[in-house]
Amino acid sequence: MSRWVMVADLNRCVGCQTCTAACKHTNATAPGVQWRKVLDLEVGEYPDVSRVFVPVGCQHCAEPPCMHVCPTTATRQREDGVVTIDYDLCIGCGYCIVACPYQARFKVTDPTQAYRQKRMPQEWKNEQPERLGVAQKCTFCSDRIDHGLVNGLTPGIDPEATPACVNACIADALVFGDIEDTSSNVSQLLAENQYFRMHEELETEPGFYYLWDSKSDKNEWDSGREA
Repeated sequence: MSRWVMVADLNRCVGCQTCTAACKHTNATAPGVQWRKVLDLEVGEYPDVSRVFVPVGCQHCAEPPCMHVCPTTATRQREDGVVTIDYDLCIGCGYCIVACPYQARFKVTDPTQAYRQKRMPQEWKNEQPERLGVAQKCTFCSDRIDHGLVNGLTPGIDPEATPACVNACIADALVFGDIEDTSSNVSQLLAENQYFRMHEELETEPGFYYLWDSKSDKNEWDSGREA
């Protein structure tokens, strides 16, 4: 069975926020709601200081805390690892919002739009009144995944079956694929590079990986240190 995950190469991300804009355009999320956003961080100590940009959102955990606290089973996990919300079952209690350690869930109670005068075309096209008063979050564009698989496409390779944020990334910093397939794009990246996942100490088993350095660079550094 596939498990879909996302990989972000922190050496490639330039912090342009194009993924954020693509997500908002595709899902018509309300103002202030960002299913995909990019953190702008400062790392190191003076004078060796640098900036790093970190894309964040729902981590689609293998052990999602949000699912375990949901009193109505509205939050569920598909066999392919994608964590979903059934808007018909969600009662808007907010337990999942509090339980999520990644601050990736939102609740909008009143209909809002980008401009007060009129709705933008994508807001009309993607209007989802069922999202009001309930929890909402990134879905890994599961509708695109499902449509692609039905039509013989490969998520992460064929744009029509790939999350909008990945398609939009101008630096190719975001990669999507099946981690259960050892020959997939994401499996190869993780085999060749050092990586981490957010809050691994919580044992949520996030489905979002962050590349930092290549393993070859680490081996060269270790060899030099031993010498």
